[in-house]
Parts: sequence; C-alpha cells; structure tokens
Amino acid sequence: MPQLPKLNSAKRFSGEALRQYSPRGLLVYVLALALIPAVLIGLVKGHVMSVLVNAGAFALYCAAAIMLRNGLKAENPVRQDRLRNPSKWPRKFCAALLVAATTGLLTVLSLQQGLLMAALYAGGAFLGMYLSYGFDRRPSKPIMAAYGYSGDEIRQTLAAALAIINDIEQSNRIILHAELNQRIDRICQIAEDVIAELEADPRGIRRARKFLNVYLENVQQVIQGYAKTHQQAGSQALEQNFRQALDAIESAFQEQQQKLLAEDVFDLDVKIEVLTQQLKREGIL
Repeated sequence: MPQLPKLNSAKRFSGEALRQYSPRGLLVYVLALALIPAVLIGLVKGHVMSVLVNAGAFALYCAAAIMLRNGLKAENPVRQDRLRNPSKWPRKFCAALLVAATTGLLTVLSLQQGLLMAALYAGGAFLGMYLSYGFDRRPSKPIMAAYGYSGDEIRQTLAAALAIINDIEQSNRIILHAELNQRIDRICQIAEDVIAELEADPRGIRRARKFLNVYLENVQQVIQGYAKTHQQAGSQALEQNFRQALDAIESAFQEQQQKLLAEDVFDLDVKIEVLTQQLKREGIL
C-alpha cells in the first residue's frame, strides 16, 4: 500500500493557494454589485443618464477592486514571484483614490447632493479603504551589484532559481512517498537558504551562480524524471537508487552550503557530475 505524502508538503501548497484565492479586497466588489439594481431600474424606466452613471461607477469600482487585490497579493507574493520587478505604482493607494472619486461622483450625479456632501462621502470612502487595507508598503531594499553582475542580473538569477525550486516541489507532490517527500523538501530548503543568503549579501553570486543554474537544474531533472516513471515502473530497485541519489544530493548540498558562498566549489562539481552520470545509467535521469 503506497504511503501518503507528508503533511508539510500539503501545507506549503495550501499556503500559496490561500494567498492566491484570499477573500481580502472582495468588499469593493460588493460596492459594485450594489449598483446593478440601479442600472436595471434605469433601463426599465428609460433613464439613460442614470444607466450611464451607475454603469460607469460599477466599472470603476470593479477596476478599483482588481487594483486593490493585486496590491494585496504583491505584499505576500508566492516564492517564485518574490524577486520579480516590483510595481512602480502604489496599487492600494490608487485603488483608495479611485473608490473615493467614484463615491464622490455618485453623490453628485446620482444622489443630487452638493460638492460639500460629495467631499464628505469621498473622504469617508478613502478613510474606510485606508482603515480596512492600509496603504502600500515601501519596496524592499534593491539587490546591490557585485563582482561585475548588476543588481538586476542577480535578482533574475535568484528568481529563476526560486522557480526551479517551485517546479521541484510540484514534482514532489506527485511522488506519494512520505520518506522521499521529506528528503526532497530538505534539499529544497537548503537551496532556499542559499538564495536567502545571496539576496542579503550578493557578494557570493559569482561562485554560487553555477549552483543556482546548473546543480538545481540537474536535481530538478532527477526528481521530475522519477516522478514521471516511478508509478509506471514500480521497481523497488529504482526506488532504492533514487533514495540513495537523494541522500547523496542532500549530503553534498549540506556539506557545501556554507563553503559555497566563500570557497571553491570544485568538490561539489565532482559530486554532482558523478551523481548525474550514475542517475543516467540507472534510468532515473
């Protein structure tokens, strides 16, 4: 009977899914939906101006909701998006301005109130947005250039490595084996630690670049290959070979984690090359 995947893998997936489908910011859509009856009533009565005003406000509220939701997601990005270029626009602040302006226009054009009341309604809407969602956080400190690599080049390299880790974890979910899942998670965690160190201090990027671009890709191919073939093959020998490969990879990563950013990585070159050739002979890669 196959073993169930370990729980911490499921927790990682759930965390990212919850961030993606978070209900925060949906209240602004409620403001837009409240205008639909007014639009329908205007259509029935033939009030063209009422239809235009309420339909336009509906569209503006929806635009503000989309902007707000994007701003909220940008504050807690999934791992592979964390190092992408941040938006230059303060999306939550712009959404608050748009809600306030739309509310003020509705007060004048639909409720037939004066400018003072419109300003009060608009100010209340702006304050409500601030109290509910706050304004945009300051962008994180940019990555500094190091050893001939620009900050943007380093950021792109680290972002690509995070994307590889995400692909590895997706393959890990296909492998329904708690022990192997745990080993793969540990390998991913070591790689994430290296990336976090480089993000904080990019001076080791020259030595770590091969680790990020070559070694992680090799590990990705190994795990993806096993994820695709292990259910079809069902071989105990294949599983044992894969287990040994993961042991060797984890051992090499742990051994080199600290030295990788400060010393020569020739030893790791040799270990990964030997592992790659072994896995090819055994049909895993």
